[in-house]
Amino acid sequence: MGNCCFGFKEPLMRRLRPLPTLLIIRALMRQRRSKDYRVVVMGSAGVGKSALVQKWVRGTFRDVYLPTIEDTYRQVMSCDNSVGALHITDTTGSPRYPGLKRLAIAKGHAFIQVYSVTKKQTLGELKPFYELIFEIKGNNLPKCPILLVGNKREDCELALRDGAAYALEWNCGFLETLAKTDVNVRELFLMMLTHEKKPAGCLQIPQKKAEVPKTTEKLLDKCIIM
Repeated sequence: MGNCCFGFKEPLMRRLRPLPTLLIIRALMRQRRSKDYRVVVMGSAGVGKSALVQKWVRGTFRDVYLPTIEDTYRQVMSCDNSVGALHITDTTGSPRYPGLKRLAIAKGHAFIQVYSVTKKQTLGELKPFYELIFEIKGNNLPKCPILLVGNKREDCELALRDGAAYALEWNCGFLETLAKTDVNVRELFLMMLTHEKKPAGCLQIPQKKAEVPKTTEKLLDKCIIM
């Protein structure tokens, strides 16, 4: 009986032998190369931040307005033999919880500033958000893509040139969207993920049948979101 038990344990012990040092080092190198990319969505309450994010992440639209404190959505990505994650943080539009905003900005790599074209004041209310980003990021601001987004474009109180003027002042990208009918939502995140100022490492959105810029096609050949 003793010999039988020993015969069973011997192959088991061979399987449990320590991994070669080289394999352990390679595993650690792969972990070290992995990178997260954090996009922060900001703007006043009711401008449609959550609607844009949910339309992108889940493909759904919710008619009922529910105030957000802070939600983060995560998508796993693979790029150039490294693994990371795309984090989209949907921040509160309330002046409360300033600590959450500052923390989100400090961790963020890119920023989407959203206003409603149906409410003129929401465009002006973005200025404190931009100034806060500038304050926290400081000299690193040029490395952080910023996109200005005019949402709810079906019923406009603001003209296209109003948003374009702010984008020119802030030296950032700009477009108008309509989350309800999925107008320019894909294009919004394509602009963010392929922005020339983004940090090293690439991200890709789920592929759909649609025309995309040549620079985007090159990016999609290398990266996959799972």
